[in-house]
Amino acid sequence: MRCPYCSSEDTQVKDSRPAEDNTSIRRRRICPECGGRFTTFERVQLRELMVTKKTGRKVPFDRNKLVRSFQIALRKRPVDNDRIERAVSGIVRRLESSGEAEISSEAIGLQVLESLKTLDDVAFVRYASVYRDFSHAEDFEKVIEEINAKIARDTGLEP
Repeated sequence: MRCPYCSSEDTQVKDSRPAEDNTSIRRRRICPECGGRFTTFERVQLRELMVTKKTGRKVPFDRNKLVRSFQIALRKRPVDNDRIERAVSGIVRRLESSGEAEISSEAIGLQVLESLKTLDDVAFVRYASVYRDFSHAEDFEKVIEEINAKIARDTGLEP
């Protein structure tokens, strides 16, 4: 692992332990050249995934983009970071175990929508407004009606 301070390629692992989510290993490292200390995370990657965009362009899958999407949708919402991490890990695990090397951005977006629906209704509407390209207030009304119908079904208050 290259030192982020002096770019030396000879760093030493001082401590390893599972990260909070138990899906990665946290490693504390030290650089013998400059004495710099830093942390790295190691996680399992079953296969290289490519994302096919709406334009047809293909880009490597980036887990950090997925995390940022959740963080943006959940900004200022009372959702614990551990729940976000579990949702992201679940999506990545499903994508990697799907057997497909190329995944459409639409398929990833649908999985994010499903996860957000269980995490937070406001975040779900925020994400849906971008994902479904809302252009009118009626678009929001339809999604809110869907959520209200789901709540009524789940609580048994459906007429």
